[in-house]
Amino acid sequence: MFAYIIKRIGLGILVLLLAISSLYMLIQAAPGDPASAMLGPRATPALKAAITEKLGLDKPMPIQIFNYLISVLQGDLGTDLKSKQPVWNTLSIHMPRTLELLGASVLIAALVGIPLGCVAAVRRNSMFDRVIGVFSVSVIAVPAVIIAIFGMLIFAAGLGWVPAIGAGEDEGLMSLLHHLILPAFAVGVGWIGYIARLVRASMIEVLSTNYIRNARAFGLPARMIIYRYALRIAVAPTITVIGIGVGVMMGSAVFVEIVFARPGIGKLMYEAVLLRNYPVSLGAVMAASFILIVSTTLSDILNALIDPRFMETGE
Repeated sequence: MFAYIIKRIGLGILVLLLAISSLYMLIQAAPGDPASAMLGPRATPALKAAITEKLGLDKPMPIQIFNYLISVLQGDLGTDLKSKQPVWNTLSIHMPRTLELLGASVLIAALVGIPLGCVAAVRRNSMFDRVIGVFSVSVIAVPAVIIAIFGMLIFAAGLGWVPAIGAGEDEGLMSLLHHLILPAFAVGVGWIGYIARLVRASMIEVLSTNYIRNARAFGLPARMIIYRYALRIAVAPTITVIGIGVGVMMGSAVFVEIVFARPGIGKLMYEAVLLRNYPVSLGAVMAASFILIVSTTLSDILNALIDPRFMETGE
């Protein structure tokens, strides 16, 4: 187990370094240049050349990437071209809001999707199963940003049940949670459908195994068989999907944060791209990549703890 955990962490670090290198090349290839963004209207050729040399952007791309990776490993992500503050300071302000949104979205999706999928499998081909199937397909098909817009129009602007914009971070815990409800629902509701369908399929497969048949033959209560044994095995693939789903949710969170004006990584990334603030753009995308890689690594480790057979299939 320990060797497997070390292997997954090492692979995660390698993937992160490769992702940072790729992101650096993509952002450097984008239209515009950092020197013009920093200097603005006074961007003469001489000043642009001086800034380019100062930032090390006149060097070959492999050397630029190597120097940037060394800086990242030392905790230096560059300087925000707008505020002139370290990028790390800017990310540390916005990262908690995005982590709150992702955490709440995953919680909503798991707490609702897993029970729905379990009951749908136990009551296979019933009216409840059919209703859950239609519901799952419906919420999967609707983009999170559409749910966010209609949710704001109905529950915030129309009914006034929840705030329309902001994160409420300066008004206490209850205000923070109040501001979080609608964005988290918008990001997580589609994954309720994914998780419900996956748990249903896994449960049906597990309930047909000899392992469960033997448990029934020994006279174990149906509730114990379903919730203690079958569900534990059926949930394992769901954990992997949730780990991957965090990356998809991160993409949805970018647009949802813009809709609700939440000061998170998504909104920061959007504003940085508009202003051609490349250090912040790179830092924000790198933070999103870090969240995805950490979530998938943790899901693999958790899968191995729940079902040791995963270590054999996951290698």
